[in-house]
Amino acid sequence: MDLAANLEQVRRRIAAACERAGREPASVTLLAVSKGQPPEVVRAAADLGLTLFGENKVQEARAKIPLCPGRLRWHLVGHLQTNKARDAVQWFEMIQSVDSLRLAEELQKQAERAARTVPVLLEVNVAGEASKFGYRPEQLLAELPALNALPRLEIRGLMTLAPWTPEPEKVRPVFRRLRELKTECEQRLGAPLEHLSMGMSGDFEVAIEEGATLVRLGTALFGPRPVRSAPAGAPVSH
Repeated sequence: MDLAANLEQVRRRIAAACERAGREPASVTLLAVSKGQPPEVVRAAADLGLTLFGENKVQEARAKIPLCPGRLRWHLVGHLQTNKARDAVQWFEMIQSVDSLRLAEELQKQAERAARTVPVLLEVNVAGEASKFGYRPEQLLAELPALNALPRLEIRGLMTLAPWTPEPEKVRPVFRRLRELKTECEQRLGAPLEHLSMGMSGDFEVAIEEGATLVRLGTALFGPRPVRSAPAGAPVSH
């Protein structure tokens, strides 16, 4: 794995996608998905200037983060069970995968106990895939007032995982719908939302063209993860 070369190529592709969309490259933040990567790989990425990392599982993050440079920032990008909310509040700067009012209320409770405010993104299952977590768009709009009433949570934007496809252009409507949904949420909240977290290694350029502010890249940076025996139909990596 040539991490430096991979990162340089990713940055070039981000800049090109921004140019096509008439955006500044600085308007897109690269989040390195370090799931399955050991602390020494995270340190190597940090030495190349990366500061924002994402983990899928609280347990893995809890073991890994203390072994990584203290200046790094960590987001939870994978599904969060309510019984892991306390640890998530402790270890992550932002939780990108809030997908139910029940989870939000548990995070509110744990944030209250920790006396901190937790920035969150609301995860939306735009394509309605049965295998994925996330709000249905209409359900999100219905629960938005209750979510916004939780004083310890700061709603910073929306997140989605598009269906996997070898042709990224096919998922452009998913990214476009999330952008439109963000506008609807802003109108209802009467306030702007900073982030659209969308786009992974296979489709991030299309996501940027549709307005992504955070792209979550694992394979494009670190190469294919070691193959473990995964159950059939397991979600594809970031």
